[in-house]
Amino acid sequence: MRLFAAVLPPAPVADELAAEMARLTSLPDAGRLRWTGRDGWHFTLAFYGTVTDAVLPDLHERLARAARRHPPHGLRIAGGGRFADRVLWAGAEGDLAVLRKLADSAAAAGRRAGLTMDERRAWAPHLTLARNRTGELRLAPFAAALDGFASETWTVRELALVRSHPPEPGVVGGQPRYETVASWPLGH
Repeated sequence: MRLFAAVLPPAPVADELAAEMARLTSLPDAGRLRWTGRDGWHFTLAFYGTVTDAVLPDLHERLARAARRHPPHGLRIAGGGRFADRVLWAGAEGDLAVLRKLADSAAAAGRRAGLTMDERRAWAPHLTLARNRTGELRLAPFAAALDGFASETWTVRELALVRSHPPEPGVVGGQPRYETVASWPLGH
């Protein structure tokens, strides 16, 4: 199964982001983007890729330890940007130093459990909002439209292990489906 560690926004914050998404999807050419669904909103801390059942108990134990080592902390969704003209994302504000350490610990948990981790990408907290289907549409106006957005701050209280199910084959515009398979409280 394809797994990753993440922080998930609570429902009231997701409601705020949904209202902002409604505004973004009314911009010109918004229909040319593949917008993420609400159930796909998360801040990825570490991507593990395909994980076998044999590795899961060790990964669970290591993630539980990682969660205990980091305190609950404040976070909010704020602003946005783009990765080239392929991905539109919302950013994060708050205690990003704690979030970064949590991400480092989640990645280390995967490595220590025997998973091959992609070390080439620098970690940057972001929540994917849309993907450019063709890469031909400029995302700068969409990113600029996020400049004034900021959700309420919430307290991140848990680390989640999330499974990614691929989109249904043959379904135009199909989206991955996400399932939280385990979570651990921070700082306990």
